[in-house]
Amino acid sequence: MPAPAGTKRVKGVSIYRPFTYGSVAKLIDPKNRPLNISPDHTHQWTVWVRGVDGEDISYWLKKVQFKLHETYSQSLRTIEAPEQFEVTETGWGEFEVTMKLWFVNEAAEKPQSIYHNLKLHPYGPDAERQRENKEPIISQQYDEVVFNEPVENFYEILTTGGPPSSRGKGPSKGSKQASLKKGNERTAELPYAEGSDNPFSQRSEAKELDRLGVARKQVEQFLKEERVKLQQREEVLVDLKKETGVSSKAR
Repeated sequence: MPAPAGTKRVKGVSIYRPFTYGSVAKLIDPKNRPLNISPDHTHQWTVWVRGVDGEDISYWLKKVQFKLHETYSQSLRTIEAPEQFEVTETGWGEFEVTMKLWFVNEAAEKPQSIYHNLKLHPYGPDAERQRENKEPIISQQYDEVVFNEPVENFYEILTTGGPPSSRGKGPSKGSKQASLKKGNERTAELPYAEGSDNPFSQRSEAKELDRLGVARKQVEQFLKEERVKLQQREEVLVDLKKETGVSSKAR
């Protein structure tokens, strides 16, 4: 029996869609402290899932379920398009946030979960400066969803303008991601240069690849030197055994 129209999978095709997820946290100003928050809360924070460089992702992502620490009332928060996929709260402690991604109905795909450690305090070599300047603490990651052999209807959505604007706002103006390829075809390419709100770009990716290349050469050189040292030690051990009359085959 043939598959229903639009549910047949496009064989041999994989389509990826990039996105970012993370959090931003800032100290609560005592002078402007909200009246309805717990007295022990020190920070206000937002956790989010977003498109790269302002790209609209609601054409493939239907909703996101954020699982907060169990001490929060309504620790499960579900945000559905066309709303921004984000949750803002206040608190005093760091914890792991589970973000469950639900794809649009046409995808016929199971939801996927990602995990993010909420950061309220600065870490690393610039921690002291960030603390003195009371800078917002931003922690974010780049990721990609890969749709292997998507169904025909979803393939059409991924590669064209898709259905009418029933899924909320389109790509932001001026965004490189907002431009379409080959008429109506969507692009999943990273922007060339990073922006103030987006550290992920082709340029930063190239720098990271260069850094990894240098690290790989250092590891290869280290292993080469260690192999030489090991060979020298084995030769010394053979000589010692000969001097003491111990057979090299002895266990």
